[in-house]
Amino acid sequence: MPAYLIARVRVQDPAAYEEYKRLAAAAIEKFDGRYRARGGTMVTLEGDEEKSRVVVVEFPSLDRAQAWYRSPEYQEAIAARTGCATGQFVLVDGLDS
Repeated sequence: MPAYLIARVRVQDPAAYEEYKRLAAAAIEKFDGRYRARGGTMVTLEGDEEKSRVVVVEFPSLDRAQAWYRSPEYQEAIAARTGCATGQFVLVDGLDS
């Protein structure tokens, strides 16, 4: 069953954030993840306007997504993100089709 990472990221330093994006993308690919949304146009339909960058990544399973998060490759990306962005990262099980 697929699992989805939903991230809401507040970027303070866009230039430094580029290194995080590069490292994160490589780690996501290594763990069979696929971007489904990556900071595109957003329309808030209800509630407070969303001002964070929203990213959605699909992984083959919750276990694979957790392995990605704990991997040395993604931990390096987190270190690169420190000081240039903060966020909320949530994993959720997808539905069997």
